[in-house]
Amino acid sequence: MAELKGREKQIVGERIKKIGALRESGINPYPHHFDGHEDRVFSADIQKEFSKLKDEEKSGKMVIVAGRVMTKRSFGKLAFAKVQDDLGAIQIVIQKEISSEEAVSLFKKVDTGDIVGIKGEVVKTQTGEVSILVDDLEILSKSIFPLPSEHYGIKDKEERYRKRHLDLIMHPDVKEVFKKRSAIISAMREFLEEKGFIEVETPLLQTQYGGASAKPFETHINAWNMKMFLSISPELYLKRLIVGGMEKVFTVCKNFRNEGVDFSHNPEFTMIEAYWSYADYDDMMKLMEECWEYCAKKVLGTTKIKRTFRGKKVEIDLKAPWPRMTTHEAIKKYVGIDICTCDELSLKEACKKHNLEVEECAIWGELVEALVDVVEENSIQPIHVYDRPKEGTPLCKRHREDERFNEQCEPLGLGMELGNIYTELNDPELQEELLIEQSEKGRGGDEEAHPMDTDFIDTLKQGMPPTGGIGWGIDRMIILLTGQESIRDVILFPTMKPEEENKKSDKKKVKK
Repeated sequence: MAELKGREKQIVGERIKKIGALRESGINPYPHHFDGHEDRVFSADIQKEFSKLKDEEKSGKMVIVAGRVMTKRSFGKLAFAKVQDDLGAIQIVIQKEISSEEAVSLFKKVDTGDIVGIKGEVVKTQTGEVSILVDDLEILSKSIFPLPSEHYGIKDKEERYRKRHLDLIMHPDVKEVFKKRSAIISAMREFLEEKGFIEVETPLLQTQYGGASAKPFETHINAWNMKMFLSISPELYLKRLIVGGMEKVFTVCKNFRNEGVDFSHNPEFTMIEAYWSYADYDDMMKLMEECWEYCAKKVLGTTKIKRTFRGKKVEIDLKAPWPRMTTHEAIKKYVGIDICTCDELSLKEACKKHNLEVEECAIWGELVEALVDVVEENSIQPIHVYDRPKEGTPLCKRHREDERFNEQCEPLGLGMELGNIYTELNDPELQEELLIEQSEKGRGGDEEAHPMDTDFIDTLKQGMPPTGGIGWGIDRMIILLTGQESIRDVILFPTMKPEEENKKSDKKKVKK
């Protein structure tokens, strides 16, 4: 616990004394149960039902509410408090000679931050505010720490992420983002299940990682005295299920990638992957755009999302079908060169012009992949950019007409990659050859090279049907649909340094 200083230390001391006084008087400041909870009504429902009451009119209806005391004011025989619950907040009124003596007395021991249960009559005050005239009051949880100032809240973003409980208390709009997140994930599942997909689970703790180009987190299992890895992708396990005859599968899972942190990357993130037997990347492009359209309509009531992007107001439209461009067409539009006629030197010059870091030994396909970053930065509306260089992944089928490309698509939007779509490679001999090649890169120092997985190759040798695969980051989907600025705004508990470590880092920066 952080060391308390000054006024805060004094407030905490006073609250602890109140807790002692309550216990001495036979009142439990932390009861096991709120007797009225089954009949409680939420603030928003009360506001809606009784909005037409006239000023100073009583409804004659008794209600039970519960929530956190956000503000408290006393004026002689009258006292007011704002009580916040899951759907909003409502004013309660304590009035001598109308409220019970016990309620009047107990209210003096209530502090902001306390959780209380209330029974009273719905009224409208002289100022026209729907309120509850308290009959009975019960303290359900005594708060020891004071709330931040209601006016100032928690301004520091880092503190809001670290103390998400306070962020949710002080900023109800934040809670709404996460309610939408839950609803979007539910809608996504609903869409896929209606299409005949079955939800499955894949292991997060693996003896062999794979399915993506990323550096894994390593751990150790004591029972077997061996190294293990946190999942970077569920792909290879889902393909095993396709081989096993499960024709339409999907999973919503956590992945862990030991890489940088920025507005669209967090080391721990949530994604969805789906695989469809006998389909290809064209089918999966349609599936993704239809799913996003469905989720937007179901949760937001529209496919059009107004938001701010890089300081400008934009409107994103998720209505299917999304525009499509080949990688060749997209780079020609946004970079101004024809990759199919350019040599490696020209591509390197284009990369340098756009401040893209590439290795001197980079080959044609790797340079083209780097230039897609320019397309990504300029893609505000969702778009499918397909037919990517074969160097991009070893798990994708070669293009049926041009061997330089894979049948791979990256949907882009809002300046970031939204997902990845393949016609899956099901030729076991070619797959083995490509994974051996990638494994050699890993031994050569490439920490993100795809490792060799002989068990997966053996599975493919059993025979996998033509298959379309898709994966997208759910956190990025929520960023776009809810108008947030960063992945940290849509993950309840983003990965962060411990506060003390962060302070040490700041001190080192100052010294430098």
